[in-house]
Amino acid sequence: MAKVLVIYASMTGNTEEMAEAIAEGAKEAGASVVLKEAFDATANELNDYDGIIVGAYTWGDGELPDEFLDFYEEMNTLELSGKKAAAFGSGDTSYPIYCGAVDTIEAKLKELGAEIVSESLKFEYDPSEAEKEQGRSMGRRVAGLVMINS
Repeated sequence: MAKVLVIYASMTGNTEEMAEAIAEGAKEAGASVVLKEAFDATANELNDYDGIIVGAYTWGDGELPDEFLDFYEEMNTLELSGKKAAAFGSGDTSYPIYCGAVDTIEAKLKELGAEIVSESLKFEYDPSEAEKEQGRSMGRRVAGLVMINS
């Protein structure tokens, strides 16, 4: 069975809510899914999954949140070639860099050799029903592509 990991950092619950929708979509597609907060995970765990979906809210002027930094730094030791991946996160359009953390995560996944298989998902504050459906769609897409290749 295809295995998908959804890792996220959330302060107010908005990114967690989207992570849950993404995980739901991946399960609908038939994948075995693990949903974890970044501070409860190690980057090495990414090696154990066929699909990786990583999300975080954006802090300040486009930065990664503090509780995500250790996980992000640990990622530097990984080689993710052959992994299907996607990035998501929440942000605030009042800042000059909207959802900069999402772009940073996606760039890191690419740098480590992962194949980005879904357009990144960015949303402001709490996700609407339509945005949650986009999240479920992302989960289904990643899981579906992983299942084809397993």
